[in-house]
Amino acid sequence: MISGEPPPETLWSRIAAALSALRRGEGLSEVFGHLRTPPERTVAFAIAVIALGAKMAKADGQVTRDEVRAFREVFHVPPEEQVNAARVFDLARQDVAGFDLYARRIARMFGPGDRVLETVLEGLFHIALADGSLDAREEVFLREVAGIFGISERGFRCIKAEFLPDAPADPYEVLDVAPDAPLADVRAAWARAVRDNHPDRLIARGVPAEAVRLAEARMVAINRAWEDIRRDAAP
Repeated sequence: MISGEPPPETLWSRIAAALSALRRGEGLSEVFGHLRTPPERTVAFAIAVIALGAKMAKADGQVTRDEVRAFREVFHVPPEEQVNAARVFDLARQDVAGFDLYARRIARMFGPGDRVLETVLEGLFHIALADGSLDAREEVFLREVAGIFGISERGFRCIKAEFLPDAPADPYEVLDVAPDAPLADVRAAWARAVRDNHPDRLIARGVPAEAVRLAEARMVAINRAWEDIRRDAAP
């Protein structure tokens, strides 16, 4: 960078700029009123994930250090941006707006059933299970968010199975194919799922590069489902 030039704009500097527009007494949810154009999707996505993550962490009545650590695992925050991320997290915890407001606004931004919304839900599952178990109140929270996002019960079960070893997923459900589908059709569904969950595809749809690791669990589940079906079909 040439001396005297402003530092390059980053996702976190854009978030900081959005937060600076808040007037005294306004909550974090007010930021969404100013984030409408497609280029601002990444900022909206980041704030929504942080806000829902903060409220997810409070769903069982307390925010633990493990849950904060889990958030940082699924949403990479560089050391120099920890202050900005922490500010959003704290604003979300203090905001009187309910989690459903954030969920509905991000759902409208991407459209019900969009793959990006499934990615958000996967991140929330990761945070919920940071302490090793899924509290009943956390599951209620997750189901309500899934409903707002337009994620079907079948889709919810598949995502839950990615994170809970005692809730194995039907591999045909994971790939969204019928149990009697020809192997060629299953393979095509697997290839399509891999393509749809590729980091470049997610980034193009508004997921910040800092959050693409949210899709890692889904990719593992997709590949496992294909291997299970292919193995069972082998003569």
